[in-house]
Amino acid sequence: MRRIRVRANFPSLRSGARPRNLYADCMIRCAFLLFAFIAYSLAQQLPRPEYPQPQFQREQWLSLNGPWEFEFDDANAGLEQNWGSGQKKFSKTILVPFSFETSKSGIHDTSFHPWVWYRRTFNVPSQWRQKRVLLHFGAVDYRATVWVNAQKAGSHEGGHVPFRFDITPLLRDGANVVVVRAEDPPRDRFIPRGKQYWEPESRGIFYTRTTGIWQPVWLEAAGTSYLERVRITPTNDGVVRFDARIAAPSGDLSFYAIVSPEGRQSALAMVRASENRAAAAARIDSPRLWSPNSPNLYDVTFELRRGDAVVDRVRSYFGFRSVSVEGGRVHLNGRPIYLKMVLDQGYWPESTITPPTDDAIQYDIRLTKEMGFNGVRKHQKLEDPRFLYWADRMGLLVSSEMANAYEFDDAYVDRFTREWIEAVERDYNHPSIILWVPINESWGTPNLRDPKQQQHLRALYTLTHSLDSTRPVIDNDGWEHTDMTDLFALHDYARTGEMLAEKYKDLGKPGAAVPDVSRASLVPGFSYNGSPFILSEFGGIAYVPAGQQVPKESWGYSGIEKTPEAALERLRGLYEGIAKVPAWVGICYTQLTDVEQEVNGLLTYDRKPKFDPKLIREINELLR
Repeated sequence: MRRIRVRANFPSLRSGARPRNLYADCMIRCAFLLFAFIAYSLAQQLPRPEYPQPQFQREQWLSLNGPWEFEFDDANAGLEQNWGSGQKKFSKTILVPFSFETSKSGIHDTSFHPWVWYRRTFNVPSQWRQKRVLLHFGAVDYRATVWVNAQKAGSHEGGHVPFRFDITPLLRDGANVVVVRAEDPPRDRFIPRGKQYWEPESRGIFYTRTTGIWQPVWLEAAGTSYLERVRITPTNDGVVRFDARIAAPSGDLSFYAIVSPEGRQSALAMVRASENRAAAAARIDSPRLWSPNSPNLYDVTFELRRGDAVVDRVRSYFGFRSVSVEGGRVHLNGRPIYLKMVLDQGYWPESTITPPTDDAIQYDIRLTKEMGFNGVRKHQKLEDPRFLYWADRMGLLVSSEMANAYEFDDAYVDRFTREWIEAVERDYNHPSIILWVPINESWGTPNLRDPKQQQHLRALYTLTHSLDSTRPVIDNDGWEHTDMTDLFALHDYARTGEMLAEKYKDLGKPGAAVPDVSRASLVPGFSYNGSPFILSEFGGIAYVPAGQQVPKESWGYSGIEKTPEAALERLRGLYEGIAKVPAWVGICYTQLTDVEQEVNGLLTYDRKPKFDPKLIREINELLR
């Protein structure tokens, strides 16, 4: 809860003070109390100003979340009419960072609007005058063009990754105007869209679309030369490497990394920059390792110095942990771990894919762990960085999955590859992320008999490893694997544990074929490569609690149970069947929450548990 302090100089009643009307004094006090209450109430309606990217935080920043002017541009006339000049006042108000399709935005219109515009004014703090001013967007779906004071700041394509512009040359004294145009073709299945449906209404496994700004917008003050990013690579022997990229380098610059767990400096790395790069390493004696049970983190401050002067400063953190696939098992910090994950779509009823608050994020993670899961498979969504921050802090494993397109062509390959590279770059430093999953169930590669689509799938695997050699990669989660995957992920919604146990009783045995699931488990022409097996989707047991409104066209992967006892009995049976197959190294249950018409959740869409979390934990303990 945020505190709002209201300070007032009330008239003094000490001896010798000029007498005042006590009734008037009382009314003044009441007025100030009323003002404080109104200010507090308004504050609760706005997004809280937590820093949007906790792993790369500058001290001087300004949130631009909150009310913006807004306009639909269904005729696509805004460019021709020069709306980017900022002169046109838009007719609606939207609460950023929530998309217009959500109730949280204040608009709640789920019909097609491919082109939308945003406008607001801002003032730059006077103490930023000698700084570079960066304008950040957490994510804008799908294409964005930005103007500041009628001058184009830049454009970006990719609806799930951040971008920024140095707007220093565009600023003026006093009020500045920023205008954003977003374009998101609702029916285009060649762009990465995840679970956002291309038809007017949600149906089946597809949900409400997201258009435009859906993650935070903020300004920050950086140095005249400044850090663009720092890649942090810790190893469990205590060595941590920092690879920095520097924007606008000038003069003789040095890069410092100051590791300070719990506020006490324990290590320092320093190196002179070489043009726009700097790489340094530090050693921590007897490092405390990160794991779900002990999410130990180390704070680090990065400084760019010119002589003794600090030009730019960024605060971050990291965790010592390793993840590998060895001896047919997944290892965390050198020890085998059984992955007990739950599928997490990351949708909320009032805000769809935008987390409504930090409290909502923490609640989901807390309840996930209370139910005995050690991780989540974030499904068809690059999650908000603040979710990953809390996963790091609270100790939750994350399988990170790209939002996929559905059709394949050369343009898709270009845009998907670029966005995936940006995604891995954004999230590389999070210790909670232990798996990369570029493709799910052949989405975007629907015809894997086509050699081009096969090569795209294999190229994504090798590309991901070229960007990050520290984590396993799944080439195609669910089925149709090539010879390049670190885990052999299968999706099977069998109704009973007996069916699972019988189907997979020979799984992993020498000479045994890998069973097919809804589609072939292997791409034609490829053989099983010996990687460990994970049942990365199963269950889907639907149940709607008594008194809960049943969504229109509600459904579940394997039917709807009428009582909680029947649903739990089926769930326990599935786990018992899985436990009979020693080849499984992990599972992912479908799913954490209901989403719109899909009622497979362990929680309702508004996050009410359908079952006692202790009972789910007991079932999870069947797997070790």
